[in-house]
Amino acid sequence: MTTKLERLIDQGVGRIPADIVLKGGSFFDLVTGEIVRSDIAIGADRIVGTSGDYRGETEIDISGRTVVPGFIDTHLHIESSLVTPHEFDRCVLPYGVTTAICDPHEIANVLGAEGIEFFLKSALETIMDIRVQLSSCVPATHLETSGADLPIGRLLPFRDHPKVIGLAEFMNFPGVIHKDPVCMAKLDAFQGGHIDGHAPLLSGNDLNGYLSAGIRTEHECTSATEALEKIRKGMHILVREGSVSKDLAALIPIITERLSPYLALCTDDRNPLDIAEQGHLDHMVRTAIASGVEPLAIYRAASISAARAFGLRDRGLVAPGWRADLVVLDSLQSCRAEMVFSAGRRVTDALFATRKPVAPIGLDSVKARPVNAAHFGVPVAEGETSVIGVMPGKIITEHRRYRLPTKGNETTVDLINDIIKVAVIERHGKNGNHANGFVQGFGLKKGAIASTVGHDSHNICVVGVNEDDMARAANRLGEIKGGFVVVEDGKITGEIALPVAGLMSIEPYETVRDTLHNLRQAALALGATLEEPFLQLAFLPLPVIPHLKISDRGMVDVDKFALIG
Repeated sequence: MTTKLERLIDQGVGRIPADIVLKGGSFFDLVTGEIVRSDIAIGADRIVGTSGDYRGETEIDISGRTVVPGFIDTHLHIESSLVTPHEFDRCVLPYGVTTAICDPHEIANVLGAEGIEFFLKSALETIMDIRVQLSSCVPATHLETSGADLPIGRLLPFRDHPKVIGLAEFMNFPGVIHKDPVCMAKLDAFQGGHIDGHAPLLSGNDLNGYLSAGIRTEHECTSATEALEKIRKGMHILVREGSVSKDLAALIPIITERLSPYLALCTDDRNPLDIAEQGHLDHMVRTAIASGVEPLAIYRAASISAARAFGLRDRGLVAPGWRADLVVLDSLQSCRAEMVFSAGRRVTDALFATRKPVAPIGLDSVKARPVNAAHFGVPVAEGETSVIGVMPGKIITEHRRYRLPTKGNETTVDLINDIIKVAVIERHGKNGNHANGFVQGFGLKKGAIASTVGHDSHNICVVGVNEDDMARAANRLGEIKGGFVVVEDGKITGEIALPVAGLMSIEPYETVRDTLHNLRQAALALGATLEEPFLQLAFLPLPVIPHLKISDRGMVDVDKFALIG
């Protein structure tokens, strides 16, 4: 009886027909940079033949088309797509993303180990190969109230799961440099495995110390200078282009043939509306090529270089013996997927229908106390008031100071300077904490918008022009079990329910996409000027310790980080 392996060899030799043969087209050889006219033969889950003529049980004419390896998103939070892993799979795989390396950091900060288990169960069912990095920072900071705690003892049971790659983005870089015991326990446990980095603006000897912990990848570079230092010091740079953090343009100078073995692509946080309007990693590829990047450099970064960075040795090339993750393109320049194969299976609606469902979790995670307008008062202070300055296209913010108008014994908004109120409300049912402040850059002239997506602890974050609308928006989030809400003059003008841990919808991605479009219109009616006001809102709660000492050689620049905690 012929074994599976023997059958694959026979198909490669040509003794028997392959399962599927793509005929009449070409493939992009990411080793030599050549476009090679050839049949591509597939047996089971892998490529069995190239550079020859093959017979197949199924033959597909791809004349005039070019085949490239499936794209690998090397760092993302599926929760930021606002849909479950099953819907993310159905949404993104048709764009050619056949592997996604996710960090369930958001759901883990709400639900802890239960959230990671949900992702691992989902990853075993999806058509796309979803790999999981174990969330390293739960809670993300002591400055906010998180919904869960994941010490090393809660992570170790997942370490050997077949879908787990390693330890996710290690955001607590001060903890690494100062050898915090909690950080050390996690880093020690994953020595020899993959440890993902997260160290924006870190450089010099501080960076050296951080890398000495065995951290190898980084997605937070916002300039070519920063990226080059990290590449020289052995890091693999993950070029990011998400819905809020857009670093591709700044990093175009480093995307070269010489450096491409040390680069990969990621989205970090991207929502279904942007995916529908622009695409996913395919958007990054065609944008880079249009900006003058050599196709060989960007396609390597999108596949083979990414695979090697994360130890996925079976994918990233169109070559015999490699996993049959393939994208059939109209052209390298336009990078539009006309056909996608995942582990040798042609991606169709019927294929998605074969997956087993995974029951949603965290449907009652929003436990915030009701609030009223009085909760949003800010007492008058002498001198200038601290204001969070939003920087469009970035998750980092600026510390600005203004002399704001007052009314009675309270400080009020300054619409002339685009300064409105912002508040964070604890929603995990632990202490009812509530913090108020001011933010500049949203453009709102009236109303309020609120969200239970608030990185990284995911408490309620609300911005608004008047306190009554802010209270209405915040309370509505409890009624719909999490999501986004827009309020104008006391009326709900837009909302989306995200009941899965207050982060993800239980609806199909098409419904989420269309609802987001309506939400965007409702926000624009308030005067919002940001391209992504809801995701920008989600990043406002990122905290900072003012004048945080990193080492004897430097300080964190407080003017580059958000102020609310």
